[in-house]
Amino acid sequence: MAVVGAMPPAPTRADHPSIALQLVLDGFREPVYVADAGDGSGRLFVVEKRGLIRIVRDGKRIKEPYLDLREIVSSGGGEQGLLSVTFHPDYPTNGRFFVAYTDLNGDLVIARYLVSGDDSDLAAPESVTVLLTIPIPYGEHNGGLLLFGPDGNLYAGVGDGGREAEPQRNAQNLESLLGKLLRIDVDLEVDGKPYAIPPDNPFASNPDARPEIWAYGLRNPWRFSFDRMTGDLYVGDIGMEMSEEINVQPAGGRGGENYGWNMMEGDLYHTPGEGGVCVADGLARPVYSYHHGAECAIIGGYVYHGAAIPPFDGRYLFGDLCSGRIR
Repeated sequence: MAVVGAMPPAPTRADHPSIALQLVLDGFREPVYVADAGDGSGRLFVVEKRGLIRIVRDGKRIKEPYLDLREIVSSGGGEQGLLSVTFHPDYPTNGRFFVAYTDLNGDLVIARYLVSGDDSDLAAPESVTVLLTIPIPYGEHNGGLLLFGPDGNLYAGVGDGGREAEPQRNAQNLESLLGKLLRIDVDLEVDGKPYAIPPDNPFASNPDARPEIWAYGLRNPWRFSFDRMTGDLYVGDIGMEMSEEINVQPAGGRGGENYGWNMMEGDLYHTPGEGGVCVADGLARPVYSYHHGAECAIIGGYVYHGAAIPPFDGRYLFGDLCSGRIR
């Protein structure tokens, strides 16, 4: 098995201070995501995998959940469940927010909800509009993160649908939404759909591709983020059994990147392409990857901008599920 451009471990820096984690609040059941509504309230919205969104205000958890989807969310085990929440940039005025979850059929659902008109700490479950339902063939590798980009469009990470080496090769299939990063305009409704395709999406005019696709060749982009200062897009993509990777798309990019799965896993060749040949030419290579050992599943993070730890300013911080290590 050939190594192509393996990157060495980051060197230890004497000017990097030691850090520690501080407990904010405990007592949650399988919390998988935390979001801010951007409304100046200071509230945190905690997503519990079982199907609840809980509010934390002033360090205390509000008793009633903001949204309860337990009756429609499949969360019995594995990677299924309520996966993320994101709030519209104009949430303070339009009350719109979006969630991703696996339904009782195991499909990935992206849906829009509204806040209650009577209580800002409660959502209106009856306001639901489903934007997309994406079948997940093997019940895993759902992805499921939703984020608004600096351009105001909604981005959605979708995994390849599962089963180890991904025998269906959906990540390389432009007619499938699996193994992709999607980009849609949720402020417009076109052709009976509750969203529109941004005209500058890379495959918007390609009859042989789904126009929602922004990038492809991903295995399980569990967490991605935008640098709030530069707009650069960072994607942590979970590997199979060899390598984890971080991909970066600079702000202003046109999309259309092929990140290589399942031909590549991180910086390693994985599955031969046509003719039984592994070819990395034309693929968007990861900016950083690391191989399995004590670590086995990247949890993508954020670029830090703050005054509390000056040496970390402008650096991407991320974790690994198996080791618990923060890099």
